[in-house]
Parts: sequence; structure tokens; C-alpha cells
Amino acid sequence: MNSTLTLAQQIDLQITAGGPISVATYMGLCLTHPTKGYYKVADPLGAKGDFVTAPEISQMFGELIGFHLVSVWQQMDEPKNFNLVELGPGRGTLMADILRVACRAPGFRDALKLKLFETNPALTVEQRNRLESYEPQWLENFEQFDEGPILVVANEFFDALPIRQFVKKDDGWHERQVGFIDGKRAFGLSPTPIPNETMPSAVANAETDSMFEVCFAGGEVMSRLAKVVAKQGGSILAIDYGYARTQTGDTLQGVRNHAYADVLENPGETDLSAHVDFGALAAVTQEVGLAAQPLATQGEFLTRLGIAERANALSGANPGSAEDIRTARDRLVGKDQMGDLFKVFCAHSPGLTPPGFTA
Repeated sequence: MNSTLTLAQQIDLQITAGGPISVATYMGLCLTHPTKGYYKVADPLGAKGDFVTAPEISQMFGELIGFHLVSVWQQMDEPKNFNLVELGPGRGTLMADILRVACRAPGFRDALKLKLFETNPALTVEQRNRLESYEPQWLENFEQFDEGPILVVANEFFDALPIRQFVKKDDGWHERQVGFIDGKRAFGLSPTPIPNETMPSAVANAETDSMFEVCFAGGEVMSRLAKVVAKQGGSILAIDYGYARTQTGDTLQGVRNHAYADVLENPGETDLSAHVDFGALAAVTQEVGLAAQPLATQGEFLTRLGIAERANALSGANPGSAEDIRTARDRLVGKDQMGDLFKVFCAHSPGLTPPGFTA
């Protein structure tokens, strides 16, 4: 396709030539088009980007995850070689905070092999600059691991993977698509119904016009990771907004310049995401023999790991910043802020008890 065309023009040409496309295809093009996708060309993070993630709010977020990972490593009898993996590392801020704390544990620094999975070239440069002393390696797939256990961290990664959407009608479920109405991009439904019995049992009794979302890409990523973790040992920690059990509802959203935006406008310039079905991810990990902790809210997870105590310690050491530290803590754990919206998922080798979760 003509590379001088904007991504919007390329998408419109594809629809004109081949007909409506699935929501997953549209999301994939918007986010990961090889040259014009949002995560290929944009720097979405921070005040100048489209959204702010927890690591940019406070160092406490990464520090407490570092404590969590050290505990898991110690429970595995402190293996002399292990893989520490982050999916979608952003600017490397989270991993830098993790390692600043975790490497205080004797033997942790010498044992780790740092692996990063990133698709944005500009962010890769920032990760290299920030994490160079740890000799990171960038993954091209999920089979490039060294010997030893694997500890995976994925903060706001799974929500950006493409989803398919289906709407319940009297004759079955119809896939939601992106096409044209009066010459403008718009949502519509495939005319071909999918029988009710082929859908998950969790939505079998859904009412007419209910919407069901499924992220096959997320399931595939989790399946690949879970298989290698089941073989080599370790854990997978994922933090994102989502829900504990498969359910109905439309969660697809766009964010641009720190405000909600129409998902069909400005493709490639708007961040698209959807809530994560953690119940489906847990099922994938349990199929290969991993255990899964009960889903925690971010507020519960960080509180159990001691964010109140860490905030007090930072405030004592930096009294001039005490108010900012308190504000950051509240933003991370407050029920009306990130505390309840974001959930924390952990699948792991049987026998481990990762901290931050209920028994």
C-alpha cells in the first residue's frame, strides 16, 4: 500500500476494497501498523503524551513490585540464573525502580538476565539508556529465554492487545465491524450470525444487544508464557484494568492528550485499549499446570506490600516533598482513582506464595 498515505487513508482504502473489517483488525492497524501505528511512532507516556502510568506517578509502585519479585525469587531457593522479563517496558522507569530495590538482595543482581519486549524504537532507546548497566536483551518472541526460572512483569500491556467484539441478536451473535456509513468510518455488524452454543458459557444467557469481547491475542501471549514458565518455573505478574470473570459489556476506549477520544477518529494518533478478562487468562495458565492467585485490586496489592510504610519513610527522608508523596500514594491506591480500577493478576509455579495477595 502507498506509504505516502496516512494511516486513516490506508484503512479507508482497505475497507473500500475488501469491505468492513473486524474491531481486532482495526485495533491492530491503529496500534501496531509497521510504520504508522500508535505504538510504533508515538511516545504516549507522561505529561506530554496521552496518558500517565503508575511508574510515572511514583517510584513506590516499582519499588514494591521489586520487593514482590525478590520474595518469589527467594521462595524458589534463590536460583543462580533466572530470567526477569518485562512486557511493554515504556521508558524503562518501572524496571529501573524494580531493580534499584531488588538488587539490594544478595545474589539477585548476579543471577538475573534482563529481557524486554518492546515494539517502539524510540522507547527502546530510552530503555537502553536507563537500564544499560543491567545488560538488557530485547525479545522478538516468547521463546528467547535463558536457563532458569522466569519472572514476568506486564504493567498495562494486555489492555492494548486487539479484541474482537460480538453483539447478541435474536438469531445469534454477530461480530462488530468497522465500515462506512454515509462515507464515514462507523461501527456495524456482520450479517452472518454465530450460533449461541459456540460462545462461552458465561455469556450463554446474555440479553439481546449485549456485547461480548474476547482477546485472542492476549490468550496466545499468556499461553506461550505460561508454557515456558510451567517448564522452567517462575511467575507472571500482570497489572491492568479489567475484570475477574468473563462478562458482557463494551470496554473499548480511546485516549488522546489525557482525554477520552472517539476510537474511530485519528487512527494511529489515539491510544486504543480494552479491559482485560483476567478470568480467561487465569484459565489459560491453569491449563498448563500453573496456580493463579485470587485477583487483587491495585490498592489491595500495594497496601499489602506496605505502600503506607514506604510513603512514610520517603516523607521522613524528604519532608519538603511529603505532600507530593502522599498525593501519589492516594492516586495509586485510592478507590476513586487507580486503586480499584486496576487489578493485579499472578500465575505461578505451584507451591509459591507471591506476596500482595490473599492466601
